[in-house]
Amino acid sequence: MDRHTHLEMKKNKVALITGGTRGIGLGIARYLAQERCDLMLNGLRTEEEVQPVMESFTSKAIKVHYIQGNIGIGPDRKRILQSIRDRYGRLNILVNNAGMAPRERKDILDSTIESFEEVMSVNLTGPYFLTQKAVNWMIKQQEMDNSFEGTVINISSISATIASTNRGEYCVSKAGMSMMTQLFASRLGEFNIPVYEIRPGIIGTDMTAKVKDKYERLIEGGLTVQKRWGKPEDVGKVVASLVRGDLPYSTGQVIMVDGGLTIPRL
Repeated sequence: MDRHTHLEMKKNKVALITGGTRGIGLGIARYLAQERCDLMLNGLRTEEEVQPVMESFTSKAIKVHYIQGNIGIGPDRKRILQSIRDRYGRLNILVNNAGMAPRERKDILDSTIESFEEVMSVNLTGPYFLTQKAVNWMIKQQEMDNSFEGTVINISSISATIASTNRGEYCVSKAGMSMMTQLFASRLGEFNIPVYEIRPGIIGTDMTAKVKDKYERLIEGGLTVQKRWGKPEDVGKVVASLVRGDLPYSTGQVIMVDGGLTIPRL
């Protein structure tokens, strides 16, 4: 068998992207499709609502499926992974991208426990236990096939270290995800499954649409070194690089995608 034939027979890697049909998640999906990854996209919308997005993936070299589910709910997490088993029989890449802002921004002196618990369930508890189940499956796949390659990528936020007192629950959830990255990276080192954290800055998505005017003024005033909004594809390109294995000796590390916003400047 020549090398070309061997490559043709090699199975595509399978990636689960939570929140994968809009915003940053969709930007990631588009670049992983270019890397010839088969995709399982997860979100809250119905299949009918995401049909136009699904039809936009036209490459015959990959498969793309959608599974509705709330990662903040245990039975949904189990069902999402079972759907991947049924469709593909394997999982190589987990991208923990799904997240939510508080439904109402409130000063931390006035915020509610209900809001805190809702944001934490989606932004931290859900990804934490989804990762636990996914990597245990990856370890079993590796035991059966020593050529198996697994990767976990957590999409957090500059809010992991930058305080916004009118959305404290969001900041705490992203700070928790940062530690979660280090914990899983440490635990999975022996299995050579790298875990990375990407911290986007101000990215043009549905989540930031409500504060567009505010951030445009700030960007124009010098908030970022690069005077533009970030785009979902800015994050997608980084994820594609990690999935290719371009940073093989950097597990547990943070990759900033923020246009220089977090550079300390006078």
